[in-house]
Amino acid sequence: MTLRTPLCDLLGVAYPIVQAPIGSATCPELAAAVSNAGGLGQLAVTWCNLEATRSAVRTTRELTDEPFAVNLVLDEATTIEDTDDHLETILEAGAPIVTLSFGDAAPFVERIHDAGALVSQTVGSAAEAREAVDAGVDIVVTQGLEAGGHVQSEVATTVLVPRVADAVGDEAPVVAAGGIADGRGIAAALALGADGAWLGTRFVATEEARVHDRYQDRLLESDETDTAFTTLFDKGWPGRAHRVLRNETLERWESAGRPPVGERPGENDVVARTGDGGPIERYDEALATPDVDGAIDEMALFAGQSVGLTDDVRPAGGVLEDLVAETREAISGVPASSVRDD
Repeated sequence: MTLRTPLCDLLGVAYPIVQAPIGSATCPELAAAVSNAGGLGQLAVTWCNLEATRSAVRTTRELTDEPFAVNLVLDEATTIEDTDDHLETILEAGAPIVTLSFGDAAPFVERIHDAGALVSQTVGSAAEAREAVDAGVDIVVTQGLEAGGHVQSEVATTVLVPRVADAVGDEAPVVAAGGIADGRGIAAALALGADGAWLGTRFVATEEARVHDRYQDRLLESDETDTAFTTLFDKGWPGRAHRVLRNETLERWESAGRPPVGERPGENDVVARTGDGGPIERYDEALATPDVDGAIDEMALFAGQSVGLTDDVRPAGGVLEDLVAETREAISGVPASSVRDD
């Protein structure tokens, strides 16, 4: 059974499955593993300097001959490099696909196309999707409320995808994100009108993901009720909502009556340190990478509601292969015993 969709044809990939740009958890090894298995791997470089970005794109290109994407967040509240300079670095390094989020892609579309690359924009409403397509983006990504990490919508995936699909028609492929971690979710997204699925939490739980072992342990221990949609971990990206695993930091804040910034329990506590000794404060949005040392459980542990479907850590290529098999099984038809015609 084929899984080819218009997204596959546009991107030149075998399967309509995209590894989300999971912040500092991404690395060339993860992106290349997903792409080599037939999906679309992706780097997140917003929090990298220009040289690190250039190196990551080139290394990924050396590890795979298949297409891969590079994501840039456009919200200047969190960027560390000038967006124009950063985009130029990505394109010069040879990225074939650029994905843009948390901002308006319109000012950058022509430049990306002139470099011979494709561009996608992540949206949180049908109106945003329509504006993105009118601006010339090639792909629209719909991020539902269930998603982990930073979130730009308060609409559930099951509502957002058909709304966006109706809004853009066949003018651009639609990719569904948020709450998807297995083949059943991918099949459901396709049934809702998407041309592909974008998975984040499931790929954090892979051997290649650049995350701390304790972070992955927490993913495996958690279920669908163990996440919170909040703005609590705001140091580094103020005001942006995100979904994280519930932990002591969140519970202490809730027990204190949810006080405002500046009055939260342990506001300036240093709970961990980076590999080079840099402090990570209690409410930082820093990701728990392998070199971090300290109270990992008290940091922002980003995860979507699909965490309940994430129960092992395996190589990314194997995860992709299983997702394909599960999706094929799911779309082969509802069991006859589940359907009655009386």
